[in-house]
Amino acid sequence: MGRKSLSSTQTVTIPSAEHREEPKPTPEKIVDRKIIIYKTLIDPTVIKLATEKIKDRLFLKFGFLKPNPDQIQMVSFEKDYEGFVVIDGKYTIDYYRRRIYTIRVDEKAQEVILFKQTFKPEVSNELPSKVIRIEGEERLIHQAKAYMVLSADGKEVSPKRIPSAPSEEQTKKLLAEIESTKKLDILPNEEVNIARSRIVKRPQEIKRIVHELFEVTDRAVIYTPIYRVRFQNLKTSEMKTVKFDGVTAKLLP
Repeated sequence: MGRKSLSSTQTVTIPSAEHREEPKPTPEKIVDRKIIIYKTLIDPTVIKLATEKIKDRLFLKFGFLKPNPDQIQMVSFEKDYEGFVVIDGKYTIDYYRRRIYTIRVDEKAQEVILFKQTFKPEVSNELPSKVIRIEGEERLIHQAKAYMVLSADGKEVSPKRIPSAPSEEQTKKLLAEIESTKKLDILPNEEVNIARSRIVKRPQEIKRIVHELFEVTDRAVIYTPIYRVRFQNLKTSEMKTVKFDGVTAKLLP
């Protein structure tokens, strides 16, 4: 039998969008949320001392005039917790894409035989020579990662906002006390949905998929201790509240 002759413009037709099958959902592997409660490492006395040093700066007049420290009185001091949601996710897709390769050939070439197929060279508008075009497939691996920290109201914050600390030995009583006053304004899978929408993006040129996975390897609700101190300017009755990190003693915004 003779070899089959192909024109350089004869390629396999990709089905149009209306003839393609509906894409399958991306496979997922998602761990459950865990609860972490940080230990309080700073004694209340240390925080009270720190607040005494800054209380007059809370009520500056014209941006620089400090009131008499004796006029500033602490009206409340309480330990509290702030909640955060942490998620670490990764998306991987191993796929093939269709590609047309343009190969320059000799000006005098009448036929080119490759892979037991015969191609007819043609004049190229882009190159100063004859060319043949061969359809092939390329295999690529695309990865995207997302590490996010959400505040209790669902806003993304810097990971630096959460200090490093040992965790409490969790008890149902402690967790119940925290959750009774500090409910997260975040749905059970909201952080997963945000991470998924951010990184699960299939490339447009996919012809076929070898492997695909959206994986969440770590997700946790972290409660960090804080001290909330309220002051009043006795002269003006103005109130100001400051927060200190219960792990680092850092003044919080």
